Amino acid sequence: MEPQTPTSRRVLVAKPRGYCAGVDRAVVAVEKALEQYGAPIYVRKQIVHNTHVVKTLEARGAIFVEETEEVPEGEIVVFSAHGVAPVVHEQARSRRLRTIDATCPLVTKVHNEAKRFAGQDYDILLIGHEGHEEVEGTSGEAPDNIQLVDGLDAVDKVQVKDPSKLVWLSQTTLSVDETTETVARLKERFPTLIDPPSDDICYATQNRQVAVKEIAADSQLVIVVGSENSSNSKRLVEVAKDYGAEAAYLVDDATFIRDEWLDGVTTVGVTSGASVPEELVDGVLARLAEHGFCDVTEVRPVDERMRFALPHELRKDLRVS
Repeated sequence: MEPQTPTSRRVLVAKPRGYCAGVDRAVVAVEKALEQYGAPIYVRKQIVHNTHVVKTLEARGAIFVEETEEVPEGEIVVFSAHGVAPVVHEQARSRRLRTIDATCPLVTKVHNEAKRFAGQDYDILLIGHEGHEEVEGTSGEAPDNIQLVDGLDAVDKVQVKDPSKLVWLSQTTLSVDETTETVARLKERFPTLIDPPSDDICYATQNRQVAVKEIAADSQLVIVVGSENSSNSKRLVEVAKDYGAEAAYLVDDATFIRDEWLDGVTTVGVTSGASVPEELVDGVLARLAEHGFCDVTEVRPVDERMRFALPHELRKDLRVS
């Protein structure tokens, strides 16, 4: 980083930040469905974990529900980027719902791994957070074979049928460092534990953590734009603290920033979770500029070019799933 004068106030903006390919695909899927079929379009759960995105889509005619039983028979329902269990697809069919599956392809990859290992009668240790929608969807693929490992404290409670047939998978939005530590602890107990065929933590989660590590050591304060129910956003706050930031806060938007956070601060780091539109970051930068933080530098340790095609249902006539 460039040296700064004692009186200068600067902002280090992490890149990559904000929308990942899976989130962009899911949000565009709802927008395209509204354009193609008209309002209302029903969405099971939040399409992505961001309050601003949900409110914006609601204003355009999306109706968010918790379960498929809340969707009138025969209507269109979009499944969120976090994925759903097979039972949800069955429920949709029973109600003759027309479905658009906006599950992130990287989450689908984990689902497929779970089905394959369960088909070979492996015990599957799923590292993730209890109650998270992605975990519920993955667990639903093989409920008799999967047990959740929610952090280091859960490792000692794991019980398996056959340690020689044991594999771990993970939620895609976890802290890379914490997951590595959990796996290491699991392997102390189960030396024959098999790794997944490819990394389950998604590229975007990893890239955003790499970028926030880069800015954290030079920032007295790191502001992470993201909603409270966003797992990957909350992990960015933790990573920022672990890698040198004196303070780090999660904010939905610029209105959540408190003036006292900026007292005595000369360098602020800014990043955003994978479900955050760039306009919210722009709002944070404008708020910081009002306090004299006008020297803005973008820090980009990795490039990101991933794109996903839209759900196939939007490329054909919708039928009952």
